[in-house]
Amino acid sequence: MPEARQGLGRHFTFYDQERLRRDISLLCAGKTLSERGKECLMWHRRSPLTLAALLWLTVACLAQAPNQGSQRSEPNLTEEQKSEFLLHANVVNSKQLGKGITHPWRLTLSNGELTHDAAFQPVDEYKAKMTFQNGHEEYNFVDSYHYNIAAYQLAKLLGMSDMVPVYVERRWNGQTGALSWWIPWKWDEAMRHQQHLSAPDADAWNKQMYKVRVLDQLFYDSDPNLTNVLITEDWKIWRIDFTRAFRPIHDLQDPKDLLQCDRRLLEKLRQLSYDEVLDKTKPHLTKSEVKAVMARRDKIVAHFEKLVAQKGEGAVLY
Repeated sequence: MPEARQGLGRHFTFYDQERLRRDISLLCAGKTLSERGKECLMWHRRSPLTLAALLWLTVACLAQAPNQGSQRSEPNLTEEQKSEFLLHANVVNSKQLGKGITHPWRLTLSNGELTHDAAFQPVDEYKAKMTFQNGHEEYNFVDSYHYNIAAYQLAKLLGMSDMVPVYVERRWNGQTGALSWWIPWKWDEAMRHQQHLSAPDADAWNKQMYKVRVLDQLFYDSDPNLTNVLITEDWKIWRIDFTRAFRPIHDLQDPKDLLQCDRRLLEKLRQLSYDEVLDKTKPHLTKSEVKAVMARRDKIVAHFEKLVAQKGEGAVLY
C-alpha cells in the first residue's frame, strides 16, 4: 500500500490519479462516491491543508459537468431520422419529471449507435366539465397527447418545425403517448423572467417570439404557460407541450398579441387548406377541431392584412 501522504492522516492514502478521475466522474454524474472516497472527503473537511485540493476537485467537476443548454453534442439528424429514432430506439432509462401539470417522463433511448433523451406524455383525458382552481370552468375539457403530435405536424406545414420539436406516437410501459425529441434547453421563459435575463440580440429574439405568438393563436392553447417556452444557450426558442390546445373555438384568444409576422409564415398560413390539415393531423384532430384551426387561420391572416393596410408592410412584416 502506498505510504500515507502527510497532512491527510495516517489512516488515509492520497487518491491516485485514476481513483480521483473516477470519483470526479461519479460526483459530476450525480452518483455516489466510493466508500473510501467518502472517508477521504470527510477527512478533507477537517484538514485546512487540503483546501486547495478540494477547490481543484470542484473546478474539475464543473468543467466536466454537461451544460443543459449546450448543443455541441446534439447529433446532426434530419427530422425523419429523429422520428425513426424515437419510434424504434430502445428505452434504457426513465425518470418522471415534476415539471408540468401532466408530469411527463424523461426517457433515455439508444439504438446501439446513438443515445439521446426524449420526453414522454401519455395523458389522454376527457371531462364533460372541468373546474379549475381559479374557478374557471371548461366544458368538454380535453387534455391529450394527441395534440402534441398534431402541433408538430401543423408546424411542419407552416415551416416552423425548427421551433416545435419532433413528436411521434409511441407505446411505452403499457401506455401510448407522445414522445418528443429532448431539447437541450438552458432556461424556460419563466426562469428568464425570474432571473431578469435579456437576449443579446433583441431583434432576433422578438422575431422568434412573434412567430410563437402566431402559433399560440392558431393552436388555441388553453394552458399557454411560460414554462412551455424553452430557450437554449444560444437563445433559440422552442415551443413545447400542447396537450390542452386545439379547442374547437373559431375566435382568437388574444389578437392583440399579433403585432408582427414573418413573411414566409404568413404566406404558409394563406396556403393552408382544410383537406391538407385534416390529412396531416389525423387521427389526432377531429374534423371540428380542424375546422376551428382553419377559422382561426382566416382571422390571423385578416388581422395582419388589416395591420399592413394601417401601418404599412415594413412595420408589420419581416
